[in-house]
Amino acid sequence: MQKKYKTGLMWFRRDLRTEDNAALHHALKSCEQVYCAFIFDRSILDALPRADRRVEFIRESLVDLNGQLAQLSGHDPAPPAGLLVRHEAAGGALPALARQLSAQAVFANHDDEPYSLARDAQVQAALESQGVAFHTFKDHVVFERQEVLTLAGKPYSVFTPYKNAWLKKVDAFYLKPYRVEKYGAALAPLPANEAADMPSLAELGFEATNLPALKLPAGSQGGNALFEDFLARMRNYRDTRDFPGIRGPSYLSVHLRFGTVSVRKLASVALAHHADNEGAATWLGELIWRDFYAQILSNFPHVAGSAFKPEYDAVQWEHGEKAESLFLAWCEGRTGYPLVDAAMNQLNQTGYMHNRLRMVTASFLVKDLGIDWRWGERYFAEKLNDFELASNNGGWQWAASTGCDAQPYFRIFNPVSQSEKFDADGKFIRRYLPALARLPKAALHSPWLAPGVELMGADVALGSNYPMPLVDHAEARTLTLQRYAIVKKA
Repeated sequence: MQKKYKTGLMWFRRDLRTEDNAALHHALKSCEQVYCAFIFDRSILDALPRADRRVEFIRESLVDLNGQLAQLSGHDPAPPAGLLVRHEAAGGALPALARQLSAQAVFANHDDEPYSLARDAQVQAALESQGVAFHTFKDHVVFERQEVLTLAGKPYSVFTPYKNAWLKKVDAFYLKPYRVEKYGAALAPLPANEAADMPSLAELGFEATNLPALKLPAGSQGGNALFEDFLARMRNYRDTRDFPGIRGPSYLSVHLRFGTVSVRKLASVALAHHADNEGAATWLGELIWRDFYAQILSNFPHVAGSAFKPEYDAVQWEHGEKAESLFLAWCEGRTGYPLVDAAMNQLNQTGYMHNRLRMVTASFLVKDLGIDWRWGERYFAEKLNDFELASNNGGWQWAASTGCDAQPYFRIFNPVSQSEKFDADGKFIRRYLPALARLPKAALHSPWLAPGVELMGADVALGSNYPMPLVDHAEARTLTLQRYAIVKKA
């Protein structure tokens, strides 16, 4: 059967794998030969700190992807396929590359973040002016945009009915993998003038990070290894996921973010076991939350910068030097509340934060310190290895009670009781707050209440090697209720 295009270009973005890749599947089926490209987009990278674990993770994942493409192409002894890599602004680099290769079509998977949509519109316009088609496909979520709607034909803004509709709609068709293996021969070898080596971090203008020491495996190989590890623990997920001191989560969020694992593959496994496995059912619910927040961003783009519920933009947050000082203490893990500080240290040292602690730290910043949730959202966006706008924004607006299906503003996490409940033995706190490691567990969650003799015996000097609390939680709670009263009155 004759293919539609002689030459196509596959543009990898947040889908760094060959297995079950929708755009790659369609490119290989539609084109006699397919080149593959990745662009280190300077429009994004130039704004990042020079030591960024995500850039290192991407680079290592691209090395893995390069190997996958070579293996998939089966060009032996001919030169294998591989990635064409550019370090430029993607809006101009991609059309230029398509022109250089004489491609008739470009294939990519959807990215519904505001910058990405604007970039893709620019790329599409440039490609159309060259007579080149631009085909994009769903790949990053199971259901996107307006695939799951209410009976009135509107996007959902409450999670539980969305989840029920998601479960009712999903079937084998939506989870069917996009096979690429039998089409691999269509992959074109790298042009003779293109380097086969991946640019180094230094060549990209970045420094090495502590990513290797964190033992976070990159690429599809790493993602699949983590998935296999989680499968052995999935049955216990519901009972273990809230405790940061034990191995409860899947740790796959960064791989979902960069598409080094297929969300269809993960959802298929979870769905196959959810009826008789509470752990699988709970984990499937988390994957559905991810779809939910993605469709919120797609259908209500104002959430990127404003409250989902506009009336909450009237809340008066702390400002000026006081707010800056409180925010810096939160960022640096100097609030005086051990669970909050340990969580922030985990984030700063590793780029990861346990999901329970994301809720605790966000609630503390907004409802104990009175800081605008957008400040915290931006800090997480800079630090999290798994940052993606939709989920990060959804989580922060949930904690701040400004978003869709958020916790009510009068429900405020108590950082001490959260600590006592979810890190009762203090294993997590001791790991990330070594200054408190010798405190008995009864004193560990609120050291300012500990007898002086216990503090001295543990070499803890409050106000010296560990801070006094920035605020009194009970007093802060009262102020928060007053702060949100403006919304209640409205």
